[in-house]
Amino acid sequence: MVKQSIFGRIAQLAKANINALLDQAEDPQKMLDQMVRDYSNNIAEAESAIAQTIGNLRMLQDDYNEDLAAARDWGNKALAASRQADKYRAEGNTADAEKFDNLAKVAIQRQIAAENEAKGAEPTIASQSEIVEKLKTGLNQMKGKLGELQNKRDELIARARTAQAQQQVHDAIKSTDILDPTSEVGRFEEKVRREEARVRGANELAASSPDAQFESLEDLGEQTEIEARLAALKSGTGTTSPASLESGQ
Repeated sequence: MVKQSIFGRIAQLAKANINALLDQAEDPQKMLDQMVRDYSNNIAEAESAIAQTIGNLRMLQDDYNEDLAAARDWGNKALAASRQADKYRAEGNTADAEKFDNLAKVAIQRQIAAENEAKGAEPTIASQSEIVEKLKTGLNQMKGKLGELQNKRDELIARARTAQAQQQVHDAIKSTDILDPTSEVGRFEEKVRREEARVRGANELAASSPDAQFESLEDLGEQTEIEARLAALKSGTGTTSPASLESGQ
């Protein structure tokens, strides 16, 4: 019963569909942590129960050893009483001889009772010893499973975090594809180009007006006068005034 109660829940936990439980859990990490705590508590309960079982076995063994010691002691007393009876009988003291023979019989009776007590305890001690060894083995296996569960928890949590990070990157890339920031730059560039074209068109329109053409002619006349005076300087007349140029003609 002790063995069944200790390992029953552990077996159920070990055989549970962990994947299904994790799929249903809102927070798998919390569930894994709870499983580790539950398993650790079960191990603590198992250790306590096994310790009690071992204590009971040691008590049985102590009683068994006491019965064996008592059987040896009563056997020695029976031998001593029988020898004393033989001594009195050899001396012709029949009464004392009978007395010590009776004491020897009592000692032998008690020796037999102690031997029977010890013999009757042997199957129980053997059975309990076997159970204790199995419990110790099972406890060691449980501790090994706890280590595996802890490692599995750490692995699953790390994998879950990695998957979450990958999903975040995927979502970020997906949102970038939908809302491409370069498209905003492209629209701004197009706006600048339209403004530049508008300015060029305005300049071209202004240059084609009559006032602009007259201004262009005035600029051309001024340039012509500058060229004429420069030519006069080079010809040696030495004057750049309009009057001198007219008299020279």
